[in-house]
Amino acid sequence: MSLTEKVKEISELEYHQDYDLTGFTTMRLSSRGDLIEVKSIGSLQKLLPLLNAYSKKYLIVGWGANQILPARCEDIVIHLDFPFDQNYLNELRDEYVLPASIGLNHLTGVAVKFGLKGWEVFTGIPASLGGALFMNAGTNLGEIGNLVKSVHLVTKDGHLRIEDIHSKSFSYRHNHFVGPGEVIVGATLIHNGTDSAISQKIKDYLEYRKKTQPLATKNCGCVFKNPSKEFQAGRLIDLMGLKGLSVGGLRISPKHANFIENTGTSNWDQFESLVNIIKSNMDHFYGIEFELEVKIPYH
Repeated sequence: MSLTEKVKEISELEYHQDYDLTGFTTMRLSSRGDLIEVKSIGSLQKLLPLLNAYSKKYLIVGWGANQILPARCEDIVIHLDFPFDQNYLNELRDEYVLPASIGLNHLTGVAVKFGLKGWEVFTGIPASLGGALFMNAGTNLGEIGNLVKSVHLVTKDGHLRIEDIHSKSFSYRHNHFVGPGEVIVGATLIHNGTDSAISQKIKDYLEYRKKTQPLATKNCGCVFKNPSKEFQAGRLIDLMGLKGLSVGGLRISPKHANFIENTGTSNWDQFESLVNIIKSNMDHFYGIEFELEVKIPYH
């Protein structure tokens, strides 16, 4: 029996071959490949050992807000879609046990409702919880890593593992605990109490993001990591006069220079060209090597 046949025998997942993956990233670059939609942790526990037994590489795509896929994706793309009763969020709790596939927008709604202190840090981030944890997503208000009690993972052998989080578990846009082949399936989040002012703080910050970032366009969020707190990537790109520069259907956002917008039907080659132009200019003018924040397979 082939790998494909064995995968299709696993319940609570859907296997799509040669699938249009364009809609699985927020930048909407043209991409095709094999997609497996996983509906339960149990089915993931069966799938991962099977893929590893066949030495088949895979990658996880949540909302795809911080990812770029190539025109032809050689790795199998796994998308988690776990069931979740939204009524769980209607109650104020000391901690919340949540699936990786839940969107941060739902959690922001909870923060507004109850005034959860600390949860304002992920305001406006278009990501699933799993993706946010993997890269320690954050805003000017802070990082999600400070709100995590534990992370639940499935190992490449199919075992469920719980990682207790400590002060060294995360760094800037990075985690230090997800092992090779492991997949984040959930987490326990905490908060710092309640404050009625949090609701307004979140609303104000959403307005600020709307004014300063191109939230309504097709983009992947911030492309580059900030070299330091003093040197913001967007500001440095702006100072080089690169805002609005285009390659094919892609352009550096006129609103925020650390965003690249897809204004039409664009591809990976155009994205790579524009990124290389920015990096070359950074090295030439500032002697700084930009590090990508966006995740790109095979890069």
